[in-house]
Amino acid sequence: MADFDNNKTIRYTLNVMERSELKEILGEVYDALCVKGYNPVNQIVGYILSEDPTYITNYNNARSKISKIDRERLLKELVANFLDLK
Repeated sequence: MADFDNNKTIRYTLNVMERSELKEILGEVYDALCVKGYNPVNQIVGYILSEDPTYITNYNNARSKISKIDRERLLKELVANFLDLK
């Protein structure tokens, strides 16, 4: 959801349910990539950077699952978690 402040800067916020759903889907995609013998971190990064779904295996519907995630939202969560800002 976007909130506007006086300077017209858009603020994006995620609620807890969205975070847990993102984490669950990303975990399922990670697991599917591991099972198929891929380096899951490299494949997910490739997908995020290119938006090319072929970086993600079809195994266990992983490609379909990750396509439901907004890449900008995913990047925001990854950066926030990396910086311990959640």
